[in-house]
Amino acid sequence: MNRLQLYFRLIRLDKPIGILLLLWPTLWALWMASNGKPDWTLVAIFTLGTVLMRSAGCAINDYADRDFDKHVQRTVERPVTSGKIKPYEAVLVALVLALVSFALIWPLNTLTKQLSIAAVIIAATYPYFKRFFAIPQAYLGIAFGFGIPMSFAAVQNTVPAAAWLLLVANIFWAVAYDTEYAMVDREDDLKLGMKTSAITFGSYDVVIVMFCYAVTLGIIGVIGWQFGLRIWFVAGLLLAVACAIYHYTLIRDRGRAGCFAAFRHNNWLGAAIFGGVALDYLLR
Repeated sequence: MNRLQLYFRLIRLDKPIGILLLLWPTLWALWMASNGKPDWTLVAIFTLGTVLMRSAGCAINDYADRDFDKHVQRTVERPVTSGKIKPYEAVLVALVLALVSFALIWPLNTLTKQLSIAAVIIAATYPYFKRFFAIPQAYLGIAFGFGIPMSFAAVQNTVPAAAWLLLVANIFWAVAYDTEYAMVDREDDLKLGMKTSAITFGSYDVVIVMFCYAVTLGIIGVIGWQFGLRIWFVAGLLLAVACAIYHYTLIRDRGRAGCFAAFRHNNWLGAAIFGGVALDYLLR
């Protein structure tokens, strides 16, 4: 495997699900903040920025977890922990990607740039929360949802209460889907003494995942109604509810394959919400 392929794997461009889970909330926010008419330059900036920051986050995560990943079945062959890429290379890759991402938003207003600094700090510190925080998935939800306040800031030069509430919805969504992800590695994480929501929730994991889905969709429903979104938005929301119910059928037995499939399927839940938002604005 050549160096380019190794870097490609380091930043997970071969596994775009993480990019999509970051992108959908950002797009929800861009469409709501602009009343369904986002500046396409902003859409391009935030889309590319999402790819870059998720990639940087993967690199710094692999650096932070290099001594743990070798003991986890799913991650043992990652480039850093397998020794194919040096730890300092991962840090340099993360730094370069973060700087390029910041350069993208340089033309935007000051508030957006200030929020981007907070976003970088949150993304860089997330891997270390697994050492001591019982539900690091909640912190991940902040990291994965910080495109929401940034989008509102870029469009409106302010961050209204609805944007922060949408971020709260994203936190609950991240707890749901990343708990499904953590259920795959639960046995390995227990041996390593790692903190994950799958371990913290114990036998209540499935119930709490479904509760988090309910809270997520309930909050998004209220926000959409406040923004004047109606029939197509409700249709998208109902489709998202159907996705959540399908996820229950995948995780109720707690099998690794089913839990991982449910995690990956969250792309469609996020897409359903965005489709409802975008169509409702478009077809008015």
